[in-house]
Amino acid sequence: MSDSEIIRVFICGSALRGQPDHGTIADTEFLQAIKTQALYRLHSVNDQHPGVYAVATGGIALAGELYAMTPAQYDHLLASEPPNLYPGPVLLADGSEAIAMLYPQALIEENQFPDVSEFGSWAAYKASLA
Repeated sequence: MSDSEIIRVFICGSALRGQPDHGTIADTEFLQAIKTQALYRLHSVNDQHPGVYAVATGGIALAGELYAMTPAQYDHLLASEPPNLYPGPVLLADGSEAIAMLYPQALIEENQFPDVSEFGSWAAYKASLA
C-alpha cells in the first residue's frame, strides 16, 4: 500500500482496542495512542457511541487511537457506523490531521445527549458505568 492510499483515522469510540466494536477495524494498522488538540466536546449518544464535535471555546483533548487504513478498510468502517455519524477532520496533539467520526452538534442539543467530556475518552466514560 503506497502512502498516497493510506487514510489516517482517529478512533475514539466503540472501535477502540478493548471496546466491543474493535473487530470492525481489527485488520487495520494501529499507529499509536494519541490525543486531539483541546478543540472538541464528547457526548454519550444513548450510551452506545460517542458524539464528538468541534467547538470554538471550552474544548477538551480527546484520547484515542490512530490507525492507517486502505480505502477498502475505510469504506468498511464507514458502512458499519451508526446513523448520523459523519467523517470529518480532527487536529491531533502532534499538529497533524486525521479523519474521525463526528456527530452533529444540533442533534446532540436537540436530544439532550449528556456531555461526558470530563472523562477525556469514550473508554473512560464506559468504564465508569461498569
